[in-house]
Amino acid sequence: MLTLDNYLDNHYIHRSNWLRAAVLGANDGIISISSLAIGVAAASTTKEPVVLATVAGLVAGALSMAAGEYVSVSSQTDIEKGDIERERKELKEMPEQELNLLAQIYEQRGLKKETARQVALELTEADALGTHVRDELGINEISQAHPIQAAMASGAAFTVGGLLPLLVILFAPVKGMEYWLYGFTIIFLMVLGVAAAKTGGSNPLKAVLRIAIWGTIAMGLSAFVGYLFGVKI
Repeated sequence: MLTLDNYLDNHYIHRSNWLRAAVLGANDGIISISSLAIGVAAASTTKEPVVLATVAGLVAGALSMAAGEYVSVSSQTDIEKGDIERERKELKEMPEQELNLLAQIYEQRGLKKETARQVALELTEADALGTHVRDELGINEISQAHPIQAAMASGAAFTVGGLLPLLVILFAPVKGMEYWLYGFTIIFLMVLGVAAAKTGGSNPLKAVLRIAIWGTIAMGLSAFVGYLFGVKI
């Protein structure tokens, strides 16, 4: 039976915040660490410099990803809080204008003028600020930013994603390592694309193509830089 408690069970929008951060982190971890390793491997004759660069990039990247996500989402949260306070002030100083604006919003959504006015009145009486925050500003529980959640999802996903190419480096031979990295990285990215698409309820093929193409471009440019400088480490 469909109720207010389970109506989102068959939808995926409530996963968008953490899923976006997790996919971004894992994708960045796989591509950036693989690209870094490919660039170093292309100019190296031993495995040690590649491992060292990869581990350093993994640690720095995970911390940077988490910190960046936290700062970015916190900025969004600050904007939301500022808008909510402005809305609270406007409701106090010009309630009639805010009521008219709310009625216009409902009218634009398809309600008759009289019905829109009545709905606006009743919702304002029930929860004026919550109604305006949701319907005027477009902020709700699903879309609201969560900095800690986003930072943890992004940092953890980057670490998991970055560990995959590191495992390839540890077991692959030095000669031709960049090709091993490229092959396995494309596989990792495809798996990530399918997993992200399944979790988000979208088309797996589009996700796989998108992630594979951009991953190939990033790794190709990194390898080119390594060959271009040609410094043997």
